[in-house]
Amino acid sequence: MSKPTRPPLKSVTDRTTAPRAAEPASLLTVVGEPKGVAEGVPIAVRPDPPRGDGRYPVAWLHIVAPKGVISTATSRCECGRDRSAVGKARVLDLIDDHAFHRTACPLRTPQEGRAAA
Repeated sequence: MSKPTRPPLKSVTDRTTAPRAAEPASLLTVVGEPKGVAEGVPIAVRPDPPRGDGRYPVAWLHIVAPKGVISTATSRCECGRDRSAVGKARVLDLIDDHAFHRTACPLRTPQEGRAAA
């Protein structure tokens, strides 16, 4: 007897007539913590976030001076000071002014001790 013809354009696999035993499912071993949404993301919020040492930024000096382009700078402080400069000479003056402001800023130097002295 001849083999039955296969239908064209289909990949039909040969069937075996001999029965075979079912393979047991492999046992999965669970190791470590359960995964969160993504790798490295904690599932629950940590109870005690790390605390700083009490310091925080008060004044910022941002300087942009790429090669061949006019330099710019911005000096900002939480006391309300906001200054900017364009050009090398003015940027250098703003850097000096920012350094002076750090010594005179009311947020960095409390005024209570000065009145008592």
